[in-house]
Amino acid sequence: MQKPRPIILTCGEPAGVGPELAPKALAAGVPFVFLGDPRHLPAGTAWAEVHDLREPVAAGVLPVLRHDFAAPAVPGRPDPANAAGVVAVIARAVDLAMRGEAGGICTLPISKEALKQGAAFAFPGHTEYLAHLAGDVPVVMMLASTAVEPPCRVVPVTIHIPLSEVPRALTPEVLEQAVRITDGALRRDFGIDMPRLAVAGLNPHAGENGVMGTEEMAWIAPLIARLRAEGLDLAGPLPADTMFHAPARARYDAALCAYHDQALIPIKTLDFAGGVNVTLGLPFVRTSPDHGTAFDIAGKGLAEAGSVIAALRMAWDMAGRRQA
Repeated sequence: MQKPRPIILTCGEPAGVGPELAPKALAAGVPFVFLGDPRHLPAGTAWAEVHDLREPVAAGVLPVLRHDFAAPAVPGRPDPANAAGVVAVIARAVDLAMRGEAGGICTLPISKEALKQGAAFAFPGHTEYLAHLAGDVPVVMMLASTAVEPPCRVVPVTIHIPLSEVPRALTPEVLEQAVRITDGALRRDFGIDMPRLAVAGLNPHAGENGVMGTEEMAWIAPLIARLRAEGLDLAGPLPADTMFHAPARARYDAALCAYHDQALIPIKTLDFAGGVNVTLGLPFVRTSPDHGTAFDIAGKGLAEAGSVIAALRMAWDMAGRRQA
């Protein structure tokens, strides 16, 4: 079988830890090309400009698909002049992936605040912008561990909204869409023939038969029953506080959670350094390290590359399964 094309590693916010993680990511051992401004790489980085993603470079040298920015980068101090460049790099990477020139995309962290200030960025984050570039396709965010067994994979059904808005945003249509996208992606991208999905309740103790909330009885349980009758392997609604210890994780392949922290607290506790953000539902592979720009340590040589290495390896594996 022919190997997938290389992964594109987008530069992210140049004042964050992304540029210093790029050369460290060579330890992933998978083909990738850094898309960004080489001026933003740490001093002394061995890099070579390429014009084709499959153009060979010497071992230990970072291949760079050059994208010049308006200004240099000062670690820890985002420059509004560079915001448009960050957005343009993402769009360029998506274009290359959609045209089949890249096996997938691994995105280094962006600063939503910096993009809003410098480029009037209108999206809550990477995930929503990627979905827009792909044609406004429905997507879900999954966080996947790489360093714990059984693995922890979580899908927050609602994401970056205030907790007070979750009960209104969590609708039968939204949950069903998340279930179907997750089920399909686990089959296609993770090679799981019959995904086992666990659905967390919205309320403490999954409502405890209506004592602590009625959403579980009113519509979550009936929805799960209907989808189970179609042949999907679903469990729930389950109390979220007992879903994430090892014996519980062994009973499912991914957990769908009602809101952001219900999903992200367990995976960041279990595998903080090895967690990978995966966007499910896109027509191309996209992963990302599960951390932010870390302005406080940018440029100090303290950034750990474990998560970006895991994200690149996962993107490469997913690209291979899609090609197969």
